[in-house]
Amino acid sequence: MFDDQVVNVGMGQTILKSAELSPNNPALRFEGKVYTYAALSMRIRKIAATLLDLGVSRGDRVGYMGLNHPCFLETVYACSCIGAIFVPLNFRLTPAEAKFIIDDAGIKVMFVDDACKTIIDEQKENLSCQHYISIESHSSDWDLLDDLLDPILPIDTVASIEPDDVALIMYTSGTTGLPKGAMLTHGNIFWNTMNVSLLEETMVGASLTCAPLFHIGGLNVTTHISLVRGVEVVLHRTFDAGNVLRDIEQFKVSTMFGAPTMFTMMSQHESFETTDFSSVISFNVGSAPVPVPLLNLYASRGVTFCQGYGLTETSPYVTVLSSKFATQKIGSAGQNLMFTTVRIVDGQGQSLANGERGEICVKGPNVMKGYWNRPEATDEAIDKNGWFHTGDVGYFDEDNFLFICDRIKDMVISGGENIYPAEVESVLFEHDAIAEVAVIGSPDEKWGELLVAVIVLQPGMNIGLEQLHSFVGKKLARYKLPRKLHIVDALPRNPAGKVQKFILKEQFNRLD
Repeated sequence: MFDDQVVNVGMGQTILKSAELSPNNPALRFEGKVYTYAALSMRIRKIAATLLDLGVSRGDRVGYMGLNHPCFLETVYACSCIGAIFVPLNFRLTPAEAKFIIDDAGIKVMFVDDACKTIIDEQKENLSCQHYISIESHSSDWDLLDDLLDPILPIDTVASIEPDDVALIMYTSGTTGLPKGAMLTHGNIFWNTMNVSLLEETMVGASLTCAPLFHIGGLNVTTHISLVRGVEVVLHRTFDAGNVLRDIEQFKVSTMFGAPTMFTMMSQHESFETTDFSSVISFNVGSAPVPVPLLNLYASRGVTFCQGYGLTETSPYVTVLSSKFATQKIGSAGQNLMFTTVRIVDGQGQSLANGERGEICVKGPNVMKGYWNRPEATDEAIDKNGWFHTGDVGYFDEDNFLFICDRIKDMVISGGENIYPAEVESVLFEHDAIAEVAVIGSPDEKWGELLVAVIVLQPGMNIGLEQLHSFVGKKLARYKLPRKLHIVDALPRNPAGKVQKFILKEQFNRLD
């Protein structure tokens, strides 16, 4: 069915191959409907043919803005089948932010669901995009796609893909400044899949996807890899702790990817104690280390975590802490992967010895091609020897396990001492009264900067600065103690679950 020219590393091509090998296996389960791999292959090729009819050619950009939906996956794979580039947009963007990305990427065709239609409509007349396709709209034929016989892209006309061809342009979360589009190639995605495939076997039974697909973690930690392996994906439109717990039990889920916040919310749900987790091999976690109390809580239910460190620019995995080391190397981001190399460097780019803190640099076939239309930013991020500079501070211990200290830009220098907020946050999180915490720096005439703790309290609890000092002072040096405390209802987070500290700095540094 597939000739030598078509069998390659293309994202969509691998899914069509999975459909050839396991046509009757369930591929996607979404809101009561199940798509087999044969049905998924058919839908991918129908969308590919539709894009060709709209004039989309190799290298053209196709955008998608919406909540999780089978259409997202069908479209990203359809783009691959014709050599187009898929550009997912964060569904929480404002109209102005969406316009920036649509124009910056030069998107030719946009898929938009009903939830995001007003965001696009507000800027539609000013956008460079040529065509819009509505998802789940009464004015659209999208829901009739299953019944359409033509057009359909024949298997023998599926595009041949080279490893260096760009598959995705994924815009960074924009925690500072304008977002940049990371160009991820088909080769990047393939080698990430290979790295994960040599780790522990978590994607055996069904995988559950509830993290946003527009984020590299939602798409490429378990979802795409599961579909390549012929494993069923239980797809949720959004994250809801109760619905996730229900489906883990009902569909015998073996793994899911999420941020620690999501697993915290699940643990606080009324169904947590009665949910059957016996099918779970391990949960995949990213964006932040799993707090020790949460590790222990899930361990009491027989569930372990496979923690990872990665970035959009690295497709995403850099290191992984497998579940067997979860309690032996608490706080670690794990070990190097088979096809990826990591080193720690000083300000002059020289490698540092184990135990010394410096910038984490990554090299391997999973590292992005560069930033779209940003050659200067690309040169700044990827040096002449091919090392990607992450902007994260870390160190390797004596066993070559990586530990993340903080973002370089988040490091606080107080009285000449380097303080890593993540270290302080980890200690504060252990306090019974604290549900969530973020530590930031605040300008100070005497010390340069002071630490500020911004805290979300557990229901019915309270805490003051003196109590905080008493608790933290037993575990950290005095210069690491927060000097100011702010209580808030919630911390600002981006869709990946990361706290947007720049918002806190703007808010509280202005108040102070």
